[in-house]
Amino acid sequence: MDKTVAVSAASQEKVGATLVFLSALFWSFGGAIARFLDIEDSWTIVFYRALFAGIFLCGFLLVRDGPRETLRLYRNMGIPGLLVGIGFATASTCFIIAISYTTVANVVLIQAGVPLFAALMAWIIYRESISLTTWIAIVAVIIGVAIMVMGGPFIAQADDMLGLGFIDSATMAETNPGIDMRYAWFGNLLALTIAIVFAMVTVVTRRFKNVRQTPGASIGCFAAALVASTQAGSLQVTGGELAILMAFGALNLGLGMAFFVTGARMIPAAFAALLGTAETMLSPVWVAIFHDEVPGIETIVGGTILLAALLGYLLSALRKPEAQA
Repeated sequence: MDKTVAVSAASQEKVGATLVFLSALFWSFGGAIARFLDIEDSWTIVFYRALFAGIFLCGFLLVRDGPRETLRLYRNMGIPGLLVGIGFATASTCFIIAISYTTVANVVLIQAGVPLFAALMAWIIYRESISLTTWIAIVAVIIGVAIMVMGGPFIAQADDMLGLGFIDSATMAETNPGIDMRYAWFGNLLALTIAIVFAMVTVVTRRFKNVRQTPGASIGCFAAALVASTQAGSLQVTGGELAILMAFGALNLGLGMAFFVTGARMIPAAFAALLGTAETMLSPVWVAIFHDEVPGIETIVGGTILLAALLGYLLSALRKPEAQA
């Protein structure tokens, strides 16, 4: 009996890990999609993206659970659902504004701090155990972020000595003229806010795994759209922009949310957060491919360390499916 339960738990964890990874994959296209938009007012983008994401999530619930069960889920989501909603509303809003002030690579790399915040929150508030493997991976993630934020001058000096031909931060600012690097600190601060808030969402989703969080996520989207509508100078967009915004909201944000809130409750918070760093790895790749937004050398070095930490952790988890992160 115990063996059957263990196998079932391991199988559920693999499903949850797959769903969380898919959420990171879909979210990773966010920066690339945003760069296709020529809308100057970030609040206009927030409005349409959040609106279409909320509509998608409501439709997802209706198709999956039916009208009666969907209504019951909204009634029973409670405080955990509201916290998830507030978290998603805050994070999605900060993301759009942050990439107006700094590169996509900077934003997503700073968000890699999510595993640390999630692990600490889970340990301090709920005493959720964290394995040594997870802590090692988290330390590697933080080192990668530190290199990206603080190691630029030192790495650039080494690059000059070795003649590797990487691009330093100053050249990166010239390569991406659409971004005013004088205010990059503000974009970085918003990215840090996203990391803290998303860590909270991860822990709440895991802790209250019997509560469906999709209703809360949809409410958060509509709340973000409501706030944005009061801040936007104009909501007028062209037909082409509207099509991009629909994909931006429904597929990038909405479908990613649906995957995340379904999968995150099946796996430990730190594991979910580490899987989410796949977004950190992929986002700069898509932006570089589609928009030639070139990251600096510190971004490349820090991202490599982050990727190594994630792959190492996942390989360890696959070898020991019964272990808890």
